[in-house]
Amino acid sequence: MATRPLGSQAVDRASALLALVVESGTPRTFTSLVAELGLAKSTTSRLLHALERSRLVQRDRNGAFRPGALFSIYAARPNALYDLVELARPTLRRIGERTEETVNLSVPRGREVVQIAQIDSRYLLGSTNWVGVDVPAHCTALGKVLYAFDALPLPPGELERPTPQAPADRAELERVLAEVRERGWAVSLDELEVGLGAVAAPVRGVDGAVVAAVSVSGPTTRITEHGITRLAQVLVGELCGLSAQLGHHLTQDAAT
Repeated sequence: MATRPLGSQAVDRASALLALVVESGTPRTFTSLVAELGLAKSTTSRLLHALERSRLVQRDRNGAFRPGALFSIYAARPNALYDLVELARPTLRRIGERTEETVNLSVPRGREVVQIAQIDSRYLLGSTNWVGVDVPAHCTALGKVLYAFDALPLPPGELERPTPQAPADRAELERVLAEVRERGWAVSLDELEVGLGAVAAPVRGVDGAVVAAVSVSGPTTRITEHGITRLAQVLVGELCGLSAQLGHHLTQDAAT
């Protein structure tokens, strides 16, 4: 009986390792991967490093492994984005009807937040069309959601400050993102532009990872600190249904 070439064996092991990470409902620790596959720690470590270099897996802030950026890039292809927009459209419309404000759907792409769909406000005074507009993500509610849940790498270098209300430095941004993770949604008031407010919440996929974010935005004369919690509750409630359509189970949230 012929033996398999060493290269083929390595590919089989890497494939098995990748399948465990991708198919798991939560990020996998190094120890759990070693135990389940029965490989030597050195072999598992070497394979994981190779998968990381290829962007097939990535580590979260706790060092556990989850599907990498290459899967997001694949999902961000035009056809995949079109499918996501069509799937999300009924949810976006319901959010628009319940809030009467501008609703945006965004996805991460590389280091950028890409707006892919918008439902316009019912008011004459509302937000502009944000689809395709490039803005400093850390000053937006959508960007904060994607940063907080590791869907987007943090911005490098000094933070741009379009207004005095924008995060002053990386330490302040980290504090803000910790609050987003704790409560499950983000807010931006007068940060991107004076007079503009927004609330955003995450959309999760089959592995519990955040794959997109949805925001409600409008003038701060209507989106005030007093009404932010109500808007957040509308978003979180509606997006639970959208996440479920993408294969996410609510029990995964506690581990992500």
